[in-house]
Amino acid sequence: MKYRIITLFLSLAFATTVSAESFLSSLEYDAMLGFSLGGTAPVGLPSSIRHLNSYRPAPNFRLGAGAAHMFSSSWGISSALIVENKGMKTDARVEDYHMTMTRGGEQLEGRFWGDVETNVTEWMFTVPVQAAFKTGDFRFRLGPYVSLLFDKRFKGHAHDGYLRVGNPTGAKMIIGNDSETNGQYNFSSNMRFWQWGMDLGADWYVRRRLGIAADLSWGLSGVHKSSFKTIEQTLYPIYGTLALIYRIH
Repeated sequence: MKYRIITLFLSLAFATTVSAESFLSSLEYDAMLGFSLGGTAPVGLPSSIRHLNSYRPAPNFRLGAGAAHMFSSSWGISSALIVENKGMKTDARVEDYHMTMTRGGEQLEGRFWGDVETNVTEWMFTVPVQAAFKTGDFRFRLGPYVSLLFDKRFKGHAHDGYLRVGNPTGAKMIIGNDSETNGQYNFSSNMRFWQWGMDLGADWYVRRRLGIAADLSWGLSGVHKSSFKTIEQTLYPIYGTLALIYRIH
């Protein structure tokens, strides 16, 4: 009886090893290097944001390695480990916009009319898990992603306007355009460490190993914690990426 149990155990271990080796050998491995363009913004422009004076994307890069397993000639699953950054710099004209800022060493909160310049920087590890559909040299992907941020900054200054302290009829404070009279703010500590959303992508192999990938990632969690109420609108990271991909195996 003891020998039968040992034989059964060894048989199961061998079958599991063979199955694992078979699965690993069927995986397709890719490496990617891409550039992203997008922004951190509310979905639907609120009435308090009147005009976008300027927008400048940061040098947003995406570097990663992924694997895909096809269950059939058409359908499969893919995942990746990606290091990327999402950043931008904007300047917008706002009216009756809730803000907290520091002006000349004094902390102020109220409703602001004027211009707001914002710098956003996010460095993160991202893992997407996507259903994959393959037809010819094309592969389409759709699924959720989760990101862990290891560097995050959301800061800027209000300028060329005025703040009504407390409410729209409160005391009027002039906000200038130099370091002494503008209103500085830094909401980096209020940002999430974890973000999640959906990613839609497509791969096209122009050669046997070399291809092009295009992705649209749409954040479903705001960049700030749910307890953060200074900015009344939820801001979502929405970015498109164009990348070169190389099939390793």
